[in-house]
Amino acid sequence: MATSLPAYQYQNGTAVPLWLNKGDNAWQMISATLVGLQSMPGLVILYGSIVKKKWAVNSAFMALYAFAAVIICWVTWAYKMSFGDKLLPFWGKAGPALNQYYLIAQAQLPQTTQYHKNGSIETLEATQLYPMASMVWFQCVFAAITLILLAGSLLGRMNIRAWMVFVPLWLTFSYTVGAFSLWGGGFLYHWGVADYSGGYVIHLSSGIAGFTAAYWVGPRTLSDRERFPPNNVLLMLAGAGLLWLGWAGFNGGDPYAANIDASLAVLNTNVCAATSLLVWTCLDTIFFKKPSVIGAIQGMITGLVCITPAAGLIQGWAAIVLGIMSGSVPWFTMMIVHKRSSLLQQVDDTLGVFHTHAVAGFMGGILTGIFAQPELCNLFLPVTNSQGAIYGGKAGGVQVGKQIAGGLFIIGWNIVVTSIICNVIKLVIPLRMSEEDLMIGDDAVHGEEAYALWGDGEKYDKTKHGGGSNSDDTIHYATDVNKTSSGATQVV
Repeated sequence: MATSLPAYQYQNGTAVPLWLNKGDNAWQMISATLVGLQSMPGLVILYGSIVKKKWAVNSAFMALYAFAAVIICWVTWAYKMSFGDKLLPFWGKAGPALNQYYLIAQAQLPQTTQYHKNGSIETLEATQLYPMASMVWFQCVFAAITLILLAGSLLGRMNIRAWMVFVPLWLTFSYTVGAFSLWGGGFLYHWGVADYSGGYVIHLSSGIAGFTAAYWVGPRTLSDRERFPPNNVLLMLAGAGLLWLGWAGFNGGDPYAANIDASLAVLNTNVCAATSLLVWTCLDTIFFKKPSVIGAIQGMITGLVCITPAAGLIQGWAAIVLGIMSGSVPWFTMMIVHKRSSLLQQVDDTLGVFHTHAVAGFMGGILTGIFAQPELCNLFLPVTNSQGAIYGGKAGGVQVGKQIAGGLFIIGWNIVVTSIICNVIKLVIPLRMSEEDLMIGDDAVHGEEAYALWGDGEKYDKTKHGGGSNSDDTIHYATDVNKTSSGATQVV
């Protein structure tokens, strides 16, 4: 009796068209999952544990909400604004990415054909060997993590209702502009600004927007700003570990294929992150006599951020150079400049996202313009013969200028648009929680607590907690009443 294979096994069947490369598709879906895990549960765990106990639930929930909200906005209108047909030189046309025929067709980025000045084609349109559904989901998790990184500047005081409105507005009017301009075929893409995997689109934008939003939202309570110890250092390390290892998908997935450049990007990512962590830890030890766990995590993050725009464009030795820079320059801005700057002191950037993402991301973009290797540039960039400054020639110097200009555009756009969004929201919803809610924390905002223990942020109730006269502001220590957290790098 004749037998036939299931439809999904036919190489030229409906489910396996000739253009499909199963390896590329598998790697793209794995990369998307790794980036998704960075947010959920990675940053959910990291945020929930790096903050004061009374803000653990609220901080974790801000990340969880943003992840879910971005997914719906992305497939409904935002994907095509970032990677669809051109509306403006910096913005795509809005539209849904939900039709089955659109999603199972071969992935392509329609505005990415690069032309010479005489009108001839320099680089063909970016077309991938997997379905559009894979591309939509891969880019979705990048959009989601950007909002979650931004939230790090606002932890411990932003009105959750205002945050729920802020997420779709910022995604629509800020993120999509950066994504289209640099990745989707906008003016910075065609000009040749190099952003391999989001040093500008994700990190610079989240750092600048987070700092700007923090200015408009206002600071935490004075007691929280003065004392904001992590509620669980070991769990914080678990979240950081998911963030680090998930970066293999973050940078390794951006060649849009399981190719040699993806392998190089993953290796460079880990080399830079490790170098940065060690440099930051050494600086903490030298200047403050103690290595800080929070400091090590900050150094890890700055290394991952700094290598992101350069991951598949530079050689391995250059990744070490970027790691040295990312472990020292953001450390200097956070530990020295921040404490001496009245502006930085005035804006309450809870987790120092300005330093770890804006400073490190912009620096990484500029260093890309210096160290980008010509042959590697030709594997990825639409503008042929691009190269870093150290390789000489007019193109090298021009590339540095392009990187600076591209970063300044992202900075300017995010300052203006984020300010407008915050002020519009403020007209109908307070951006900051009430003073009473700020004193209580999670129990007031969510009616839930991270731990079933009485402590910081819970109103004292003799019927629940027994006799005594301890107030909510009393700090209890098991041993020395004068002991405070003494690690070198603390949450800003």
